[in-house]
Amino acid sequence: MNDQVIYSSKIRIERVKGPLRRAYLPVEQMPVLFGVHSEIAAQYQVDPNVHEPHAATLDYLVAAAAG
Repeated sequence: MNDQVIYSSKIRIERVKGPLRRAYLPVEQMPVLFGVHSEIAAQYQVDPNVHEPHAATLDYLVAAAAG
């Protein structure tokens, strides 16, 4: 077994406004936007007329696990 760290992801997250976050990820030219939508927005009482819907971090985690 290898007990050395092989990879450490270097990311930066900025809070833009409300639930909107901007994530700077390795290799990506443009930042990825995270927010809330549909049932998640309703749960947190986020008005979609005030905050544009974006994929949530949960959506990215599910997509990553499925990949």
